[in-house]
Amino acid sequence: MTNKNKTVVRSMDILNLFIDYTELSFQEIIELSGIPKTSVFRMLKSLEEMEFLEKGTDAKYRLGILFLKFGHLVSMRLDVRKIAYPIMNELHNDIKEAINLIVRDGNEAIYIEKVDTKQKVRLYTAIGRKSPLYAGACSRAILSFLPDTEIKKYLESIELTSFATGTITDKERLYETILQARELGYTISHSELENYTSAIAAPIFDHKGEVVAGMSIAGLEANYQEENVEIFVEKLKKATVEISKQLGYGQH
Repeated sequence: MTNKNKTVVRSMDILNLFIDYTELSFQEIIELSGIPKTSVFRMLKSLEEMEFLEKGTDAKYRLGILFLKFGHLVSMRLDVRKIAYPIMNELHNDIKEAINLIVRDGNEAIYIEKVDTKQKVRLYTAIGRKSPLYAGACSRAILSFLPDTEIKKYLESIELTSFATGTITDKERLYETILQARELGYTISHSELENYTSAIAAPIFDHKGEVVAGMSIAGLEANYQEENVEIFVEKLKKATVEISKQLGYGQH
């Protein structure tokens, strides 16, 4: 407890009250939390300003709009994972290569699911691991299908650093691969995050037509040449199209 900020912990105590109560008055919050009145007053003001809480005309406090935004993001990620998992399993059993699922997290991508039981090689990827949006096929599958303005803003704001022998560190070349990905509908990488490994990835879209995730087939570079690439691309696209469809993409 020593290294935790006292105000943050107390604010959390106040917010946690709303797990059991949909609305609470100032007095009720003081009684339930056991926090001194002046501190409660200060914290409620801050929590209200930051939209964590809102105060109704009846002077009662309720959870604010911010939780809806966060809740939506969390449920969207859970939905993608739930829908994708059986499809990833099927694909993995078919081609015996690692299958990864990622979502965007700011300027990075985070791996939220992975199926690799039949693949003997342990790769860079692991659930919870992050990589920049420009590095590796899976991350770039999200970057390439973002709106033009977002791509432009991203390219202007980042510095490209190298992770392995194949990492793209030139912005012009990176932009070319983005254009190519949009044309082909998939991305490919060789030794970008880890030497001697390759990946092929494709985007996943939601009901609004926005890219919400990326899925990749990954393994040893030797397996990602010529006709194998074509086979993998076809199977991967079939899988990502199915996931997108189940997320409501193209159903207007």
